Amino acid sequence: MTQSLTLISSENWQEKMEGLTVLRSLAQNHVDTLLPRLRDVCLALVQEVKNLRSGVSRVAVCTLGVLYCHLQRAMDKEVDTTARALLHKAAESNAFIREEVDAALGHMVRHCTPARCINAFLDGGLSHLSAAVRKCAAQHLADLLERVGVARLLSGGKDVTDRILPAMVKLALDSSPEPRSFGRRMLLFLSSHRDFDSLLEKNIPTKDLSAARKAVSGLKAKGQGQGQGLGETPQTPASLPGSGTARASTLQRKLPKPTVAPSPTTTTATPTNTATTTPREPNCKYSSKPQGPIMEDKAEYIRQLTALLESKDFRERIKGLDQLVADCQHNPSMVIRSLFPVFDLFRDRLLESNRKVNLYALEALQGMVRLLKDNLSGVLNHLVPAIVDNHLNSKNRAVYSAATGALCELVLNLDNSLLLEPFCFKARVLSGQAKVDLIEKVAELVMELYPRRPQLVEQKALPLLWGLLGPSSGSVHRATTSLCRALHHQMGPGLRQSAASQPPSVGRDLNQLLRTMS
Repeated sequence: MTQSLTLISSENWQEKMEGLTVLRSLAQNHVDTLLPRLRDVCLALVQEVKNLRSGVSRVAVCTLGVLYCHLQRAMDKEVDTTARALLHKAAESNAFIREEVDAALGHMVRHCTPARCINAFLDGGLSHLSAAVRKCAAQHLADLLERVGVARLLSGGKDVTDRILPAMVKLALDSSPEPRSFGRRMLLFLSSHRDFDSLLEKNIPTKDLSAARKAVSGLKAKGQGQGQGLGETPQTPASLPGSGTARASTLQRKLPKPTVAPSPTTTTATPTNTATTTPREPNCKYSSKPQGPIMEDKAEYIRQLTALLESKDFRERIKGLDQLVADCQHNPSMVIRSLFPVFDLFRDRLLESNRKVNLYALEALQGMVRLLKDNLSGVLNHLVPAIVDNHLNSKNRAVYSAATGALCELVLNLDNSLLLEPFCFKARVLSGQAKVDLIEKVAELVMELYPRRPQLVEQKALPLLWGLLGPSSGSVHRATTSLCRALHHQMGPGLRQSAASQPPSVGRDLNQLLRTMS
């Protein structure tokens, strides 16, 4: 915990990234250690969300999403501060950061107390000067209102009821079309409450009351918002092909005309319709057939994939993994456009306690890596820890084999320069068989990368070697020898020269290891 905060406070952006990675691991595996320092952690993350280096900012945003996901209502006291920082980043021109902000706020909506989230959106987003920030806040607030329901919203505590109607009226009269559209549809949603008229008179200033009533009556006359989710962009009303009970709300999104006829007996929507998933064949060869019509709507795709991958039934989660593999083959552009929220969901399947789902996800990942290749570069810092932290030390041989297979596919299909840093970092902090495997992977990367990226290799691999020198167990010593041999083969006398700038013990241990190799 102390190490992560020290690294995050460093002026070196790479050390900041290391600290954020450690912090995510703590949130995922050691919540009790993190909770006493939660305030300090959140303040540090808010500062890094504002970091001018986009890579650091994006990882900080993602880390907040991990905290929401794993700490859940323990984050309630920090929602106001963290949500405000995230909402302000919604105005960024960097699409990757906007994707991460959207995913992090989605985690907040799903896992934190609704009243806290509503107040955070009202305070931090709806009055912002940027239309993009107001739109982001309105969209997530709309999803939250639909989750809570109109009865709880307008019959609950005064701190929410007295604020929500004035905010919705103000949003319904917004100068920008997208926030205004969400505001009007939320106002229409709230108008179904039996005491709506009296609450409107009580909470809305007289100067805005007639405009609010006019907006509601106009929306009711046009039927705007019917057939869609509150948090979705307005479309012509239409039912989801073959969805049946896909969503309990009255609001669904129009989809492109299906290219495959839906099953008449299906009642649960999948990310690209409801056709039955083809069972996987031996050796984990997933069905290459599309599971339904190709979707063009990103929000609906993520919504339906979330319904599958976060289902309480493990068989539905496995069906979602099959669907994701099929989408990587038949609709890769949608998966790439939705990369961060999709792999946020996928990572949770790698980390969950059900070993059947873990194994299935690891095997599915191998096919996804072959299909998406370097498009996965943006999620490697989340994907590699999810693979190695729990699975490379697994006593379940099938899980261990699938995890090593996934790492091999990453090495074969991605630019290895992207893998060197996460592999080196995990080789330093892990123990057991995972440490041995990762050191050996780094030795392989050194042989491939050094001829074209010598500075990168020396910057990342040499500190790993210095830390490994000295007494160690037999398997770790053999792996260290492999790494030393690879570096010595590529650097020659330069390896000893680099060790000369280290403490004397490093030079002695290196010379001893080189003598045993010869």
